[in-house]
Amino acid sequence: VDPVEQHLEQARAREAESGVQLASIQPGDARKLEAANGTVDAVLSLGPLYHLIERADRIMALTEAFRILKPGGVLFAAAISRFASFVGGVHSTFFADPAFRDIIETDLLSGQHRNPTNDPMYFTTAYFHRPEELEREVGEAGFGQVRVFGIEGPAWSSAQFGEVWSNPAQRERLMKFLSLIEEEPSILGASAHLLAVARRT
Repeated sequence: VDPVEQHLEQARAREAESGVQLASIQPGDARKLEAANGTVDAVLSLGPLYHLIERADRIMALTEAFRILKPGGVLFAAAISRFASFVGGVHSTFFADPAFRDIIETDLLSGQHRNPTNDPMYFTTAYFHRPEELEREVGEAGFGQVRVFGIEGPAWSSAQFGEVWSNPAQRERLMKFLSLIEEEPSILGASAHLLAVARRT
């Protein structure tokens, strides 16, 4: 389910290419899903929370996910970290651009990401979460026992990340260490992306 026709076309093409048939590919809005109450096992909310810039809209989308889940069903909701532009900008060449530094400042102060340059590398209009804020929003929609994970962890911005990742032995240890800190509150925000996982009870 996606509101963007291009994404639906990409899903259809991927379905045809892979030979894996999806039950449906349809236009829709995370704030008003067509599924009936208590009918799905899992909801993958991989985009709505950072494209819905108003808090009320994000709560609406999360409440819809709660509504359609069966008891025991699981929500996986992705968000972008409040600090992603800052960490990523310093790691890349973007930080040299005064316009990008202005974007970082707005992100850090409000979470409201705007790109007045229209440079696609600087992303689009979005909302960036603090980890504890993501947890609160998911809880407010009715979910209990919300867990927030750092997807990349702090290693993604390291200058040596590519070298470590390309070495199988180092990659294995890196993944082990990242799994040890993936829920560590003091470091969650250093990850570019966050994932809230919660179950409908």
